[in-house]
Amino acid sequence: MSRQQEAQGVVLTGYHSNAELLSQPGLAVGCPTGLEQDPQAASRRTGHYSVQQNRNAPPPPAVENQRGRVSVCSDSGSASPAPPSCQRCNSQDSLDELEMDDYWKEVENITCSVDKAGHEGANEEEEQLKPPDEGEQEEAWLTEAGLARLFDGSIAADQEQEEDNAAFLSTLTRAQAAAVERRLTTLQQTLRRRNRQQLPDVRDIFRPPEKNKEPHEVQERSESPPSDASSAEAETVMNVDVAFSEQALTYREERPLLAFQTGPNSPDDKLPNFKLLKDKTGQTRVGHLSSPDMKKVRRLALVEMTALFDTAAIDLKQQKAVKLKTKESGLFGVPLVTLLDQDQRRAPGTKVPIILQRLISHIEEEGLDTEGLLRISGAATRVKALCQELESRFYDGTFPWQQLKQHDAANLLKLFIRELPHPLLTVEYLNAFVSVNKLPTKKQQLQALNLLVLLLPEANRDSLKALTEFFHRVIEHQAKNKMTLNNVSVVMAPNIFMFKGCRSKVTEQQELSMATGTANIVRLLIRYQNLLWTVPKFILTQVRQQNTESQRKQNKERAMRKLLKKITADKLPDRPLPEQETSQGFIRVHAPQLSKVSMALQLTEDLQASEVLTRFLSQDSSMAAKREDLRLYEIGGNIKERCLDGETFMKDLFQLNPAAEWVIKTAQ
Repeated sequence: MSRQQEAQGVVLTGYHSNAELLSQPGLAVGCPTGLEQDPQAASRRTGHYSVQQNRNAPPPPAVENQRGRVSVCSDSGSASPAPPSCQRCNSQDSLDELEMDDYWKEVENITCSVDKAGHEGANEEEEQLKPPDEGEQEEAWLTEAGLARLFDGSIAADQEQEEDNAAFLSTLTRAQAAAVERRLTTLQQTLRRRNRQQLPDVRDIFRPPEKNKEPHEVQERSESPPSDASSAEAETVMNVDVAFSEQALTYREERPLLAFQTGPNSPDDKLPNFKLLKDKTGQTRVGHLSSPDMKKVRRLALVEMTALFDTAAIDLKQQKAVKLKTKESGLFGVPLVTLLDQDQRRAPGTKVPIILQRLISHIEEEGLDTEGLLRISGAATRVKALCQELESRFYDGTFPWQQLKQHDAANLLKLFIRELPHPLLTVEYLNAFVSVNKLPTKKQQLQALNLLVLLLPEANRDSLKALTEFFHRVIEHQAKNKMTLNNVSVVMAPNIFMFKGCRSKVTEQQELSMATGTANIVRLLIRYQNLLWTVPKFILTQVRQQNTESQRKQNKERAMRKLLKKITADKLPDRPLPEQETSQGFIRVHAPQLSKVSMALQLTEDLQASEVLTRFLSQDSSMAAKREDLRLYEIGGNIKERCLDGETFMKDLFQLNPAAEWVIKTAQ
């Protein structure tokens, strides 16, 4: 069959969207019936699209169509598309027809690459996703939030866990408590219908103490509408002092709809220039907190994210990961955790898979000025051969990187992402990422994405961060490579949101909506990455409150032991501190890794963490560590451990956590 005849026989039969599946838990997941009856068609399935032979079809005219375009796959990676007539989604006007044209082209390239390469993942047996049983979703949500004891009395009582739950619940805002209460009430009604054990009334759990009324009133007043005419400008400031869900409640109750809408042909730089509200106690980035505190952050982020979606009446249907047989070694098609385990045996401390780092660095070494970078596809057979060669020669260091073309490296990068057994954004939260577009304002969309980034497993979050930083560097060269923010977003969206664990048919209108929606999410992740990879101050405040509440009970036992020590004979006197340190005007900074191990510093209004480092290191002439590798840490008190950013004002932080120790050490 000639290539022209082959082109006439290839048709795109449907777009199978996992994300749409996640919002329809009752759907049975699998291949369309027509494809199951055709063995050849079944073998040609891809993550979201199905391709089959239309043997009786006449030669297609070169006209526009709504579904997409019919293209010819070739070893050279070229295609002869008929351009689609993309319907613009009102909520994503800045993604115009020409840019979405790249989306459909990328989908076809993925289809062709799988079809030509016959990648071994294509024939894997898939497990059907089952809709959750009645109450199962609420059980899973409460368990993930660490609140299983609220509904399951059979769980062994643990005093420490009980105290932790009590501290957790005592710090919730009204919207967060309402989110927990709503799911607990629904679950209790379900369990009672099942004739299970009698549960405590939800009102007994969430009866707020009187002291909690005042903070909520303060929060509500802080979000009252501005009286001046600069309300639009105020909307670009991200207030992280007040819970996002509380802000959304106030917005819904007191404000008219005020959303930033971009025009049909708005350039990338017309997106609102959001900025964080200045915090004198320092900004906390992801990775700056210890594991115990990050565990608390994740629990709070889950409750807060759910509460935020509740304010917009968006019902999230969370799904469980599909159980697939996965490779236990290798590079492509290997779970991120498995990859990191094998990489950390070679390079301890690795947080992003080495193969992902190496592909990114190779593309950058070749220069980011290449036109069409990330957009131009390579030959499917060549990419498959390179994939196999990487699998066999990467770790022994014999892979010929100097012979790898830049566009081939970019295609290997995209292949790595979409071949992950589970999506980079996880099956559990993929539907939430897609539903972000339903929130009424850009600010709320960013707030939801911020919380979702905090919810991602560490391996997924760090890998996504490495990718968005790389995409941003590509966009910085757009004058030469012609890859704007929108171009990169629409090209990468199919690779990030397509995965091979689930398949489902959607309507033509849903297909177009999903395309612009997923592209917009990638666009926001890249554009606002500096905001999204931070821990909001209100969540950190709740973590401090939980730690304080937990320590209060522990201190009672310590106080008793201390009292017993005081009445014992021959008690050694405490070492007196230097006179200057008995005043609150000084702090002592420790540096156990350096030759000068401690120094007393006077607190002034403008003393920042960066200046503390500068003063300390200026008196340590035999410093072994590099200056850029050292950080000042806040340890103890109402936080376990926190790395401080350079703009932290030490006096303000000392007043917030006077019991903390201040330690200089190498950044982890």
